[in-house]
Amino acid sequence: MGVGRGLSCQPRRLGRFRLKAFLLAAGHGTRLRPLTDTIPKCLVPIRGTPMLEIWLDLCRRAGIDEVLINVHAHTDTIKRLLRQRSRDVKVCVSEETVLLGSAGTLLANRDWVDRETSFWVLYGDVLTAANLTDMLRFHRQCQPPATIGLYEVPDPSRCGIASFDDNFVVREFVEKPANPSGNWAFSGLMIATPELLEMIPQSCPADLGFHVLPRLVGRMLAYPIRDFLLDIGTMENFRAAQTAWPGLPPIDTLPSAKLT
Repeated sequence: MGVGRGLSCQPRRLGRFRLKAFLLAAGHGTRLRPLTDTIPKCLVPIRGTPMLEIWLDLCRRAGIDEVLINVHAHTDTIKRLLRQRSRDVKVCVSEETVLLGSAGTLLANRDWVDRETSFWVLYGDVLTAANLTDMLRFHRQCQPPATIGLYEVPDPSRCGIASFDDNFVVREFVEKPANPSGNWAFSGLMIATPELLEMIPQSCPADLGFHVLPRLVGRMLAYPIRDFLLDIGTMENFRAAQTAWPGLPPIDTLPSAKLT
């Protein structure tokens, strides 16, 4: 997949490369009630396994060994699960008494990635078997301010919609457009750099889709995702996931997290 003509891309020796990851999980989950009356959205079960467990497994497979998860409701329940799980991925919990928004969380915790050249931003209500190692390899060819994972959706007016050129440079991004120009939606998977943090407004809450990604048009890359991906933020999709979810692939079929 050739990328980024028009961006400053330099051939580079990739070597071993690990990133920290923000896992955004502080939303109320109102569309999943009554489930979320008693458990947080990030712990709703997919075939008996909490979403958070699936995400941490996916992170571990991709070589991500530090995750910051933001939480708002049912904080004690989330901390209890984290105490019971193995320590192969270090998890920091950032409690938000007031919701900061997807971009506001990054800004409030920018010191956590102060020394990082890149970092993941992952939406905790997205169920996916996407190959994060391949997406990272794609991003590192050009190291743009951001690389956003995109997937095709049947209802683009409800999503953040991007259009991109033959070199995968994003040429338009509109959150929940009244007249969508296409059906490639932001997946909730993104690799960002400190440059993206400079684009976040100080107002609260601040949202990536409305306030940040449109400002990076022409300078961020699109990564089309063909693997299973489903936003389980609605009861309809949550029910569909119980039968559609293929599970994560066996570990011995995955490429190494060592990028060469």
